[in-house]
Amino acid sequence: MDKIAYLNLTLRLTIWLLLTADWTLPNILMGIAIALILPRGYPSQENLKHWLTTLWKVVKAIPQAYLEAIEIIFRPHNREVIIRQRVKDKRTFGLVFLDIFLITFTPKTIVTKYDERGWYEVHRIARKKKLPKIKK
Repeated sequence: MDKIAYLNLTLRLTIWLLLTADWTLPNILMGIAIALILPRGYPSQENLKHWLTTLWKVVKAIPQAYLEAIEIIFRPHNREVIIRQRVKDKRTFGLVFLDIFLITFTPKTIVTKYDERGWYEVHRIARKKKLPKIKK
């Protein structure tokens, strides 16, 4: 197995463990079995650098998610915005999935739609900005 295959296996196992929230040995073994059984896509031109960069962004998003959750609790966010965000060029389906996971992982954003033509539709919440006072 090459490096990309190990990354795919690790990603699948991680998703399994996050979904089940069970770190017992039987569940880990079942997750490994499922990760190995799931079909693989055709070999692609995935670059290890792209995978590692995206995975590093996911790791950095964990503290950001906690900070955003605390901010939402103490400072309400009353404004909603839906934006279109362009998918980075030459992204494989695995990397697109990680991008969507990264966007959705933080509490203030969620991907509501993925357009095959290269766009994400992202729902984002924001704090309502104070309106300027009107002088009479």
